[in-house]
Amino acid sequence: MDFNLNSIPSQQGKIAIVTGANTGLGYETALGLAQVGMTVILACRNEAKAQQAKINILTQLPNAQLDIIPLDLSQQASVRAFAQQYRSQHSHLNLLINNAGIMFPPYSATADGFESQFAVNHLSHFLLTSLLIDLMPDTAESRIVSLSSNAHKFGKINFDDLQSETQYSAVAAYGQSKLACLLFANELQRKLTAQNKSILSVCAHPGVSNTELARYIPKAIQLLLWLTPLPFMAHSPQKASLPTLYAALADDVKGGEYFGPQGALEMSGKPGRAPKAAHGQDEASAQKLWDISEQLSGSNFEQIL
Repeated sequence: MDFNLNSIPSQQGKIAIVTGANTGLGYETALGLAQVGMTVILACRNEAKAQQAKINILTQLPNAQLDIIPLDLSQQASVRAFAQQYRSQHSHLNLLINNAGIMFPPYSATADGFESQFAVNHLSHFLLTSLLIDLMPDTAESRIVSLSSNAHKFGKINFDDLQSETQYSAVAAYGQSKLACLLFANELQRKLTAQNKSILSVCAHPGVSNTELARYIPKAIQLLLWLTPLPFMAHSPQKASLPTLYAALADDVKGGEYFGPQGALEMSGKPGRAPKAAHGQDEASAQKLWDISEQLSGSNFEQIL
């Protein structure tokens, strides 16, 4: 179906968390959820930018229900503190949008010793989901939306060097992290189904959009990209957020589905169902990644379900 926020019934009384909500896709996602009446928690590392995002949303939607809880996905202690603060303030959660991410940074290890893209894009969201999923009502309107990317198609989970300690490629590590997001969403849905839960785990990707995610791409390469057809195939952050909003709000969504732009090469266009690469559906890899993610995050996620 054609997705239109204006056709979504009021979501008043429901609560959504959007990680990385201060800019780009996260901001537009938070704005869209506020537009349909949800209370939106802006989960952001930079509190000053989060405050500005809140002001900007309230300028457009004066009645929006917004709150800010600090979250630094590069630190597991921050993830646990976020979950604790959320639980102290709210009794339920309807949507968890695992949106925040970094792309192509120079190599760095987090305070917990993990490669930064793997930690921020996948592992911390895995931990965050495990700490909050028990607050979600057991209905198909409760959803965990994980953000993947077209990069999952070239991604490979390097189980022999998961943290890129032997060799680091920013592009390969990004592809690995976004494949991990897709495998996580798939495996979570399988486990929810096995427990006869109605909560949905779904995945989305934005296509190509000009956001702060590209800040680590060298300026010379950015200039070269603008000399190619790529910019003309991209779309605005507002439109790039629509696959996420579709996954979060549409009533025809089923667990395990993947959403993205429907235009050429999935770079832009209306939101709809997107294809997954074959290795993005590999159950053995997804289970192995799940087990390792539990160990690295210190989470008993499967027992929580």
